[in-house]
Amino acid sequence: MVQLDNDCFAFGGPMMAVEPALALLAGRVGPVTATEIVPLSDALGRVLAADLVAPFNVPPHDNAAVDGYAVFFDDLAADGATVLPVTARVAAGQWLGRPAVRGEAVRIFTGAPMPSGMDTVFMQEDCRSDGSTVALPAGIRRGVNRRLAGEDVREGSVVLAAGRRLRPEDIALAASLGHAVLEVRCRLRVAVFSTGDELRQPGQVLEPGAVYDANRFALIALLTRLGCAVTDLGILPDRFETIRDALAEAAASHDALITSGGMSTGEEDHVKPAVEANGRLDFWRLAIKPGRPVALGRVRGAVFVGLPGNPVAVVVTFLRIARPILLRLMGAADEAPRAIPVRAAFAHKKKPGRREFLRGSLARGEDGALVASKYPRDGAGVLSSLVESEGLIELPEDLAGVEPGMTVDFLPFKEFL
Repeated sequence: MVQLDNDCFAFGGPMMAVEPALALLAGRVGPVTATEIVPLSDALGRVLAADLVAPFNVPPHDNAAVDGYAVFFDDLAADGATVLPVTARVAAGQWLGRPAVRGEAVRIFTGAPMPSGMDTVFMQEDCRSDGSTVALPAGIRRGVNRRLAGEDVREGSVVLAAGRRLRPEDIALAASLGHAVLEVRCRLRVAVFSTGDELRQPGQVLEPGAVYDANRFALIALLTRLGCAVTDLGILPDRFETIRDALAEAAASHDALITSGGMSTGEEDHVKPAVEANGRLDFWRLAIKPGRPVALGRVRGAVFVGLPGNPVAVVVTFLRIARPILLRLMGAADEAPRAIPVRAAFAHKKKPGRREFLRGSLARGEDGALVASKYPRDGAGVLSSLVESEGLIELPEDLAGVEPGMTVDFLPFKEFL
């Protein structure tokens, strides 16, 4: 199991900025070490456990980039057309079967191996042939229309580094090198539950004062997309003993536990003492909006992440705080989202000293530059704002406000895929 240091951040202490919090996590959380062998068809989204080294060149031999005629460049006339006999025909998947000789041309097709010694290919539409001879125009350069062996991948090179979350193009590259299986990290086992007497499962009757649980389904979807093996623990009531026992039971068979709600200090907020009854809560209040009550700790060896109760705050804190923790546990390489500098099309007052995330969308201004518009409602419970936005506008701690025309950072939601 993973381990965390024992330093504690008091609940009532000063709020921690986002970057120091992420740096702290990077130093305290290590990857789950178990690996397994999976077929290529099951490798999408998995974390590569060992460097993938090319056992041979790709392509393995020089080959033609076009349909046409392969020749020795030194056989060509310095000026005027050159006429050569066409002595053979080579298609993709075939081989000439003998060394090429000076003074001949070989009919060749895209992807076919270059005859030994020949170094140049004429495109067929530039040539005139009667079947037995071909007239080749002047002016071609040596080596044109020839792909070199190892042009794509060199033998012995690391083509995919350990820690990479595998994408479709990565799997295609592994297949091109003859790998039928890959060694990957075992899926991170994550248990998720929500807390709150007011929560109901979608499909149930909604009594007065009750709301449907959206947070758990958002977290399950985010975790599944990240490549985790997710266990849905459902909704736990606001009972200390129930939450304590559920955490202890889940920690025995999971690498990480994630909750939403119940992390404040009210009479009905029992998650903090339940975690402390089973382990330790290294807890801080982040200088972040939306979010603030975000917790990190451990429960009997499993990493614990406690997120806020409002749905927008759950998604934002998952993407910016929980996601980096989980990726590190997965053994994945750093995948910090890349911010796009854009021009603000809005004004916004901000409290200095905390990082804010606004929901927004992009458009092209009259000059063609990208312009960010802010969703008109900022509430942490306005779930529709996530659906109707394209990403997050990230405002740093030292900023006191935004005026139209200022440059701001935009984080597209697709950056978190």
